[in-house]
Amino acid sequence: MTVAATVSQLEQLKQYTTVVADTGDFQAMREYEPQDATTNPSLILKAATQDDYKHLLDKAVQDHSGSSLAGSALVDSIVDRVLISFGCEILELLPGRVSTETDARLSFDVQSTIAKARQLIALYEKGGISRDRILIKIASTWEGIRAAETLQKEGIRCNLTLLFSFPQAVACAEARVQLISPFVGRIYDWYKSETGHDYQGADDPGVQSVYTIYNYYKKFGYQTEVMGASFRNIGQILELAGCDLLTISPSLLEELQQSTAKVARKLEPGAAKNSDLERLELDEKTFRYLLNQDPMATEKTAEGIRNFAADIVKLEGLVQSMLR
Repeated sequence: MTVAATVSQLEQLKQYTTVVADTGDFQAMREYEPQDATTNPSLILKAATQDDYKHLLDKAVQDHSGSSLAGSALVDSIVDRVLISFGCEILELLPGRVSTETDARLSFDVQSTIAKARQLIALYEKGGISRDRILIKIASTWEGIRAAETLQKEGIRCNLTLLFSFPQAVACAEARVQLISPFVGRIYDWYKSETGHDYQGADDPGVQSVYTIYNYYKKFGYQTEVMGASFRNIGQILELAGCDLLTISPSLLEELQQSTAKVARKLEPGAAKNSDLERLELDEKTFRYLLNQDPMATEKTAEGIRNFAADIVKLEGLVQSMLR
């Protein structure tokens, strides 16, 4: 099925897929009118240092001026308030949901991840935001998936991020998480670096990963939503037209907005029913072994956790500098 090219590619895409803004930039959200938005520590850190958004950081610090907290507990509380402030501002602009990330340093700690997610949800609810508009982002480690499984039972919806492999996706579906974010661009980056080949279209290994996950979910009736993420070019996005959701950076939203070329739907639930995929049975040992056997997924998951953790540390440093 193809939509006639009378409107932009962005508007055509929205007929097949829920478009999500991958940014902390409020102006971009106003301009491209996505349904949802995703944030992460890197995006929040970038936005918090810009003049347009620094007031949110200033207010979070000011609101803690009379706090009984001190040291790392005070900094942690302020950082949480900054994350929530961005989320609340975003939800003023968009009709759907916002994804807010837990501390990546907790990626291998089930109970601490659960506690942090509950804390973030409590802050949102204190601010008058219903939990059904929030997705808590958690890294797709075995521990992260177990934490999400518990949180989902409490009505806290989760977005399992830093997802690079089929076993991670299957484990998330079995845990009945709300949504997963396969990182298309980072998979592409790894294979391009390893092989020297510039993959295009349906040959892109990041695109192929989402094809497989989407078809598996639809064939076996999993309700977990698939949201392609981390795109490097609009070709990757257009190859995934029809995916449940796609989270897209402002620069690529702009490219889609400027083009009126036809957009063809590539993913359909009905077609997925006829795929030859077989059910994968997973326990912890099998999950860890299969992830270990995939060097790309192992390396990119670890790298993503390190990078997000580093940006949380930088955000904490920024807060500490304001408290002196």
